[in-house]
Amino acid sequence: MKHLAPGPALQPPFAPVEQTWTPSSWRDRPVAQQPDWPSPDDLDRVTKTLTGYPPLVFAGEARALRERLARVARGEAFLLQAGDCAESFEAFSADAIRDKLKVILQMAVVLMYSAGVEVVKVGRIAGQYAKPRSSSTETVEGVELPSFRGHLVNDIAFTEAARLADPERLLTAYHQSSATLNLLRAFTKGGFADLRRVHAWNQEFVASSAEGRRYEQMADEIDRALRFMAACGVLSGANPQLHEVDFWTSHEALILGYEEALTRRDSITGDWYDCSAHSIWIGERTRQLDGAHVEFFRGVQNPIGCKIGPTATPDEVVALCDALDPHRQAGRLTLITRMGATAVEEALPPLLEAVRDSGHPVVWACDPMHSNTFTAPNGRKTRHFDDVLAEIAGFFRAHDRVGTWPGGVHVELTGDDVTECLGGGDEVSNDDLDTRYETMCDPRLNARQSIDLAFRVAELLRHR
Repeated sequence: MKHLAPGPALQPPFAPVEQTWTPSSWRDRPVAQQPDWPSPDDLDRVTKTLTGYPPLVFAGEARALRERLARVARGEAFLLQAGDCAESFEAFSADAIRDKLKVILQMAVVLMYSAGVEVVKVGRIAGQYAKPRSSSTETVEGVELPSFRGHLVNDIAFTEAARLADPERLLTAYHQSSATLNLLRAFTKGGFADLRRVHAWNQEFVASSAEGRRYEQMADEIDRALRFMAACGVLSGANPQLHEVDFWTSHEALILGYEEALTRRDSITGDWYDCSAHSIWIGERTRQLDGAHVEFFRGVQNPIGCKIGPTATPDEVVALCDALDPHRQAGRLTLITRMGATAVEEALPPLLEAVRDSGHPVVWACDPMHSNTFTAPNGRKTRHFDDVLAEIAGFFRAHDRVGTWPGGVHVELTGDDVTECLGGGDEVSNDDLDTRYETMCDPRLNARQSIDLAFRVAELLRHR
């Protein structure tokens, strides 16, 4: 199989970053999935305001995540990236943030304790306010309006006023992201994430389920282990790994004007960082090699991701690696595959081989959600839990075949007791979908399904 050589891939339009890249150089490229802002002057005023705001995250935090992801790339750790499909301005609350974090902490401790692997915890949170759309418009009963693009851009209500792209929403997104980050830092560093509170993370509606009972049994074992270590004099207050966790934020960096406005030059290294999140990713719809998103991403030094679907060719994926990670730095680039349960074992191995042979030390993560979406008889978009598990299992088998490390999972979930994905321990059926279908865009796993998924992934990791 012929692959693109590293040298030619770095020729224009991928010349060295320090010579050609600026935070605004993406504006000279074709740009996809951007809203039709009604007033360029209003947009310019808002982005200039954002430029003067403090960064939401700091370059040093992004570098620390990059170091942890380098361990994932080397097969020494596992990436758990999880959270909402699209955050909501209206559903913003301390309880919602806490409950989402609870589920991610539960999943992480299941993976660590059951599989004996370090887990890098990254949330789809504090910035996941924009969504790509397959069509720029939506028609309901003969009325055509702009598509809902997430609360960063417009509102989900099907009215002309609600669907108008509003630049003021960029400011709201910034302030809500800031508040979310403040709360996450308080929870993860202020005692909530203490491993001695492992029982307290189990929510009431989960605890009575089979998944919750299995989790409680594991929590009992952790408690006994901690008591034994304390009796042996091993534990003390100087063990921060037991009392707090490192937790990073991420989102799809879709609306490039917002991302540009929050890009800052690090005073220590002189490098540019997108300070809207610790990590950002490019979606499957915006990964064009000559496009604006690849141009923007290649210049910021955050750890970055790129979604890869079943139609991607080995040459395309290696060319993306050459453009986004020309220096082949472990922890820089995560390739997030979204192949579908029936396609993953055939489509993924050629990509794994091509990237491995090219020398790019990427993190491979599995998004088992997006290519397993279908419409239920009642018209609801949904996914079946069995399909989600099947894609993850196929992802592991593909890596086993090639001899590479299945580095992580990337899932959409919520801490709420929703009925959006079929199956799971409670056997959510088509008839149940209307009971608590609350997502604005894509269906999410509920807490029970998420914990069950963590136990299943832990079993796959143990088998390796």
